[in-house]
Amino acid sequence: MRHEKTPVLAVTPGPASGVRGAIAGNLRRTRLARGFSVRELAELTGVSKALISQIERGVANPTIEVLTRLATSLVLTFAELTRTHLVEPEVIRRGEGEPQVVGDTTVRSLFAAADRRRFELAEGDLPPMTRSAKSAHERGSVEHAYVVSGTVSVETDAWTVRLGEGDAVRFAAELDHVYVTGEAGCRVLTLISFSED
Repeated sequence: MRHEKTPVLAVTPGPASGVRGAIAGNLRRTRLARGFSVRELAELTGVSKALISQIERGVANPTIEVLTRLATSLVLTFAELTRTHLVEPEVIRRGEGEPQVVGDTTVRSLFAAADRRRFELAEGDLPPMTRSAKSAHERGSVEHAYVVSGTVSVETDAWTVRLGEGDAVRFAAELDHVYVTGEAGCRVLTLISFSED
């Protein structure tokens, strides 16, 4: 079904960030994975080549109608097209963050999720000189790890993060990853959150 070409309604200068940046990356990554050129996607959706290019550069503010057309043509849900992804791990070191005193309890907030998710919480005791089995979880999942005691490295093909007692990390759990201990063992809490869509 052909649609009329859609004009650019707003263009925002500067680098893409937040949801606009997520849409830019998700659209380009999926378009290339599906084997479409910008011209082919424009013909399929009725969205102009110029607007698709501007969306992929993160400088356009497309309408919901345009995003829905693009998502449908690329066999994505609207949520998958607009979801922000953790490209790099986000690390919180011991002592970072503002502790809050609630009654007799001091609480240090580590990570919060803005969306609704299912989750799995686990405590792991890793002996010294251990390399966990490689694992990956479903698309859109996010893994959080908090080191209760000891030290551990979290490794993927793209990055390695070394964590000590009181450190925390959050990363895209769809990546293959392993936990590796050195001469000391480690106790780590992990929480894997799964997207509801």
